Amino acid sequence: MAPLAHVETWVFDLDNTLYPAECHLFSQIDARMTDFIRMSLRVDQDEARRLQKYYYVKYGTTLAGLMAEHDASPGDFLDYVHDIDHSVVPEDASLRAAIAALPGRRYIFTNGSVAHADKVLSRVGLDGLFDDIFDIKAADWTPKPHRATYEKFLAAHRVRPDAAAMFEDLAHNLEAAHALGMTTVLVEQEARWFADEPAGKRPARPGDARPGHVHHVTDDLAGFLTRNAAILAPTPPASARA
Repeated sequence: MAPLAHVETWVFDLDNTLYPAECHLFSQIDARMTDFIRMSLRVDQDEARRLQKYYYVKYGTTLAGLMAEHDASPGDFLDYVHDIDHSVVPEDASLRAAIAALPGRRYIFTNGSVAHADKVLSRVGLDGLFDDIFDIKAADWTPKPHRATYEKFLAAHRVRPDAAAMFEDLAHNLEAAHALGMTTVLVEQEARWFADEPAGKRPARPGDARPGHVHHVTDDLAGFLTRNAAILAPTPPASARA
């Protein structure tokens, strides 16, 4: 039996999972997060960078830290950090074909915003394939990897965790998914800027040891889906989100 033959619901992270990290889209976001802190808190570049990573480690995202400690406006933050050049994201026809062929429901589960996700999906060529985008606003601003956020996602869409698979580039974001009974797939990436990420929070790179809460590892998402998913019958593109 194919490793994913039991899967009825397919759940995908967005950034550095559905597009290659080598296009450096997220490095633009990363830089603008530092700039937002520098300007809003009136600190120098080095202190802004330190705070950005400190909040990320302590709260799960930089935004969560800014909201908790500085009452930052999440809308202002997201509008600023996602004001980037999305044209660097390449189209991926093979990934579109692989995801379009998946039986069952398909979701985006991201710590970003719906607006950012829509732009990314359009660039990759994945628009119209997902039943919904569960973003940080839908999560009431509590990000992955907090378990309550996964529970909120599962409840909102009536997803059976034992019949769902989650795809992520961050191993620690798969811990709660695994604990809840989901099949976990770690999508490895390669990019130089990852070296600046805090220990234990870096995206998975080829050759990294596989944590115990990770069921599968791939550095070729389209190929992995095509080879391993139980393709029972093509599912029509999802209707417009409610």
